[in-house]
Amino acid sequence: MTTLTAGSGGARRLAGTGTLVRFALRRDRLMIPVWVAVNALMVLSMPNTLESLYGTPAERAGLMRQMETNPSLRAMVGPVFGDSLGALTAWRVGVYAGALAAVLSLLIVVRHTRDEEESGRQELVASGMVGRRAPLTAALLTAAVANAVLAVLVAAGLAGRGAAGALALGLGIAGTGMVFATMAAIVAQLTESARQARGLTAAVLGAAFVLRAAGDSAADDGSSVLTWISPLGWLENLRAYAGERWWVLLLFTGAALAQGAVAYALAGHRDLGMSFLPARPGPAAGRLGTAGALAWRLQRGAVLGWSVGFLLAGVVYGSMTEGAADLVGDNERAREIIARMGGQAGLTDAFVSAMVGMLGLVAALYVVASVLRLNGEETSGRAEPVLAGAVGRLRWAAGHLGIAFGGAALILLLAGAGYALGYGRDAGPLLAACLVQLPAVWVIGGAAVLLHGLLPRAAVAAWGVAGAVLLLGWVGPALDLPRAVLEVSPFAHLPKVPGAEMAWEPVLVLTGLAAALSVSGLVALRRRDLTS
Repeated sequence: MTTLTAGSGGARRLAGTGTLVRFALRRDRLMIPVWVAVNALMVLSMPNTLESLYGTPAERAGLMRQMETNPSLRAMVGPVFGDSLGALTAWRVGVYAGALAAVLSLLIVVRHTRDEEESGRQELVASGMVGRRAPLTAALLTAAVANAVLAVLVAAGLAGRGAAGALALGLGIAGTGMVFATMAAIVAQLTESARQARGLTAAVLGAAFVLRAAGDSAADDGSSVLTWISPLGWLENLRAYAGERWWVLLLFTGAALAQGAVAYALAGHRDLGMSFLPARPGPAAGRLGTAGALAWRLQRGAVLGWSVGFLLAGVVYGSMTEGAADLVGDNERAREIIARMGGQAGLTDAFVSAMVGMLGLVAALYVVASVLRLNGEETSGRAEPVLAGAVGRLRWAAGHLGIAFGGAALILLLAGAGYALGYGRDAGPLLAACLVQLPAVWVIGGAAVLLHGLLPRAAVAAWGVAGAVLLLGWVGPALDLPRAVLEVSPFAHLPKVPGAEMAWEPVLVLTGLAAALSVSGLVALRRRDLTS
């Protein structure tokens, strides 16, 4: 047996890191490839889409002029720094690719740090030959692997448009992911629950997006102080394909290293399972008398965050609608794509339908996250004490599913209200257009319920279903994919209101399909053993 001396304290604190990294990559063998693939495909498909939309230098110059005079659009996607296809790709999807990388990174780090402590698994791991800081190091290395693969895919895929710009964009996206990975590492030390850690880090990401949007709406060159405060603002100011500012990468590196150092310092000064911000003790007498009340208590923070986000997104989309015709101008290809996304009605109605459809696609991510809370409660062992009492499995699951499916209706209603507020028009048609998206959202939720019921260990594949549908809805029409491929998505079957007439048959069929998937999942849940 090898004895570690006092001089090898650093090695002792990191003992077992390699094993934990391999274990983390094995556990995330579905989630990481799906998120990375969806993000990379979104970026790599954009140059061809933009080429079909703005194929001539004159059309691209016209787009730049429109962006300079439209603060609402700048708030949404940022300013344009160049008229090459590479620069337009970085403008159109750079910030969103960075945000997706940030979400993946925070999920990875929280899952392999605070989640493990909260479930008690980390205590078992720590009883072996595992160093004190090995779990945190392994989590950060796992996030680094995911971001590195994404950076390589983006850089290699866009190298034909210019190697320097491709490398800058890939490194910027990966750098954004690592900034939020180390931020999640800090928050995981401060909070006592994984739910709080994910929520607080997601709130920081949301604040970063809002700061960047506010800064870009105020200045058309990314020079606002608000833009520079946000890591997402650093990504756009890297200016890939538009005279790269390589020194901006130092901001990502410095922030990641500084936050990582803080996370390690905090981890070294707390006991396993403890936190610097302990949870507030509950009342002496319990007030949660039903499974539904418990589900609401666990998910109310997420519902509130999504509600605020959808309300603000509706306002932004509504404020863009009035200038939709000016933005498209005489570009027939752009008109055709909007028509494919929003129907053959007038351009404004088609634009409204397309934007509402995008909100529906994003709502599918909410419903998957909410449904998979069932999986998290079960695998962490928290469901077992609840089910040991007088609460049956179906009643326990129904509480969470009520929040998932009802919450989807709530956030879409708020999106419609925000859209009406931003557009300054009658709210009735806009609310109806948002609610039409619900059956398709529920189908994705039903698929998540079925996966959890039948294959609980593979329930994370529901993210892949939602990601594929999001990708089809976002870039499918622009790539002119065959109709048979687009119709794989349930959203492709919905009526394109408000421009088109309401068609009840597909709405009812999709609602029935969602119910059938959910019931099948609940039947499977009732018949199988609990997963630990």
